[in-house]
Amino acid sequence: MSMHGGHRKRVKDRFISEGLDAFEDHQVLELLLFYCIPRRDTNELAHRMIDEFGSLAGLFEAEPKDIQKRCGVSENTAILVSLIPPVARRYFTAKWGEKPKLTSSSKAGEYAISLFAGRTYEAFQVICLDSQNRVNYAALVQEGTLTEAPVYPRLVVEAVLRHKANSVILAHNHPGGSMQPSRADIEVTGRISKALEAISVKVVDHIIVAGDKYFSFKENGLL
Repeated sequence: MSMHGGHRKRVKDRFISEGLDAFEDHQVLELLLFYCIPRRDTNELAHRMIDEFGSLAGLFEAEPKDIQKRCGVSENTAILVSLIPPVARRYFTAKWGEKPKLTSSSKAGEYAISLFAGRTYEAFQVICLDSQNRVNYAALVQEGTLTEAPVYPRLVVEAVLRHKANSVILAHNHPGGSMQPSRADIEVTGRISKALEAISVKVVDHIIVAGDKYFSFKENGLL
């Protein structure tokens, strides 16, 4: 067995016996790189990639083309690394099971947090509920820039009709970290609520997600 092969086996055995908790960030990345770079020492590359983007999270959240260009790696490597946040998001939402029941603002907030895990751009979701407050579908109706997501009531109405919603929870994220709603957030909630009233669908809450925390319009008397 080569020197690299022996090192890789030790790292893999350590993961199997201990899990990832005791690994340093570059070791986590190094283990991941084993599966797209078969015959090369990936330790130095892992350090360099993290340094280039400032943190492991910053690297994972980068665009594949940006990773490829800045780190001098293959498309396969860039795609594998950038898959982590969307796969994590899929995992978090899958844990809720089929048609989760959102009967409180706290449950709605926790569910919304799972929808935005790893998203670095502002996005707007319409969580369509049936008559039992179960999720029919969480529709991504708009993705914006880093600072804004213009939301059009027409897009929301289309999503509501397509997914046969009895009521809806609006949700969007603030990648910058502030949970407080802006004047625009409050105004767009009013416009969407008015548009949905015309088709007898109620907005039961609007959740703003910032990292692993949320702000509920309902809990704070704004709905």
